[in-house]
Amino acid sequence: MRETLPMDTGIITRINGPIVEARQMDHTGMLEVVEVGLLRLIGEVIRVRGDVATIQVYENTAGLHPGEPVYCSGRPLSVCLGPGLLGNIYDGIQRPLKAIAQNSGSFIPRGAKVPALDLDRKWEYRPVVKEGDLLEPGQVLGEVQETQSVLHRVLVPPHCRGRVTRLAPAGTVDGHDTLCLLQDDATGRECPVTLFQYWPVRRPRPSISRLPLDAPLVTGLRVVDTFFPLAKGGAAAIPGGFGTGKTMTQQALAKWCDAKIIVYIGCGERGNEMTEVLREFPELVDPRTGRSLMERTILIANTSNMPVAAREVSIYTGITLAEFYRDMGYDVAIMADSTSRWAEALRELSGRLEEMPADEGFPAYLPNRLASFYERAGRVQTLAGTEGTVSVIGAVSPPGGDFSEPVTQHTTRFIRCFWALDRDLANARHYPAISWRNSYSEYLPETAAWWRKSAMTWQEQREVLMGVLQEETSLQRIAKLVGPDALPEGQRLTLFVAEIIKNAFLQQNSFDAIDMYCAPEKQLWMLALLANFITKARQLVQNGATLTEIRAIPSLDRMNRMKSEIPNDDKQAMSALEQQVLGELQAIGSQHATYGR
Repeated sequence: MRETLPMDTGIITRINGPIVEARQMDHTGMLEVVEVGLLRLIGEVIRVRGDVATIQVYENTAGLHPGEPVYCSGRPLSVCLGPGLLGNIYDGIQRPLKAIAQNSGSFIPRGAKVPALDLDRKWEYRPVVKEGDLLEPGQVLGEVQETQSVLHRVLVPPHCRGRVTRLAPAGTVDGHDTLCLLQDDATGRECPVTLFQYWPVRRPRPSISRLPLDAPLVTGLRVVDTFFPLAKGGAAAIPGGFGTGKTMTQQALAKWCDAKIIVYIGCGERGNEMTEVLREFPELVDPRTGRSLMERTILIANTSNMPVAAREVSIYTGITLAEFYRDMGYDVAIMADSTSRWAEALRELSGRLEEMPADEGFPAYLPNRLASFYERAGRVQTLAGTEGTVSVIGAVSPPGGDFSEPVTQHTTRFIRCFWALDRDLANARHYPAISWRNSYSEYLPETAAWWRKSAMTWQEQREVLMGVLQEETSLQRIAKLVGPDALPEGQRLTLFVAEIIKNAFLQQNSFDAIDMYCAPEKQLWMLALLANFITKARQLVQNGATLTEIRAIPSLDRMNRMKSEIPNDDKQAMSALEQQVLGELQAIGSQHATYGR
């Protein structure tokens, strides 16, 4: 006898890992959230053919069998947005791991339903509008102090507009309270506004317009800020093999970059690596406030032992949360570690759907999915009329460090900043191991104008250092054949100053109290000092001085140690070292001028 079920319920007919098929689903829609089986596992409809729907289940389907029901929700997969996101740790579908651990222990039980945000938590609310005001979508109607570091701006949902007919007074509110009631003058429709709202993860949040990128995302890493800058609102990739420092570089960027909000997505990483992140981030001190960095950070943990389907959606969850804070007018930075594991999840799901594979088994729509993620970065004019940015930094883990594999190659089509990690640099303990040979940034024209406000010659000085490093690459091949002593004095000088650039400027110690962060002012000074040193040293060699004389100047050791000995704000020490270095070079020049006479 056929099982009788409600009209909004289907029946499972086929199970293939995280892919489930169900019939009697002609009433459902694409990307609709469903609950699968008697345990009500969370899933998403990814294909509809007649009355048969294909469902992507975000939990372990072991024990599920045909004949069990599928319950439809009538809404797309969405995240809950509101105060309380900061400082929280979620899985790929925004289930709060701390709350689940308190209720169920260390393991997430299947079918667990825990609210992403605590509706009963009390917040101190202050309205910034008054009754009778006409509000548009995205406009700020009130404020909540979410953490001591971040002021949360309560926004009118994008689908609401109208005149304020009822307004909650300043005071304590929770997620059940209506803060504002809007009535549309044209239709008469009323729209209640609460602290919390929902937004589909696969749909970008709206904005008025996209704005040009005109300022760098200052990270405190010299090799990034000076050589390969990322613009605020830009997209960058960090490709590198195992052990080259992708995770450590992203953690340093998360701690020191000048974004207001950090969203860190651990997508398919090993459990031990993600455990380190979950333990270390709450202990990190925000250098701006002296308080915990978690007060402006959201962590999304979706490790490799979690269901593969949830890994696929985790990056969309993260970027939707980022866009929410962008709409408040904040600068947000997303660290996605790693998009290769996410692409592998796509490959597995595609295989179970029996789709035709493309390069190395990845689905043919891999570039489209990568684009849908990276192109949500940008600097926009929000619906409220303010400016906000989302900067995306995605780690890529090519097998064997092969940058010609599909994920790395397709990623380069949608990003303009490429920080290639080098195995040889990592083995030599040169961190960050960003290769100056293989990396590039297309944001130089936009960011150079920002740097020139502080130093007009910034770009020329940068080109001096880059020219030395490029020349050194070709000279190293010759030096290996004939030996460095057989090279002319000018070429030996190039090899010498290239080592100074690597050790004194590019290499940075994340555990050194001074060197862990290099302020823009100090970077400009170091860049100018090194460029002047190189220029004057080359002039001396042309005038007859020897490399031995230049290497013997007493201030050279101090210049090699300036990154860790001179604090960011010690202008007196900077000036003293600069005068000493240039004075000693001038003394060598005076000696040769005397001999020439």
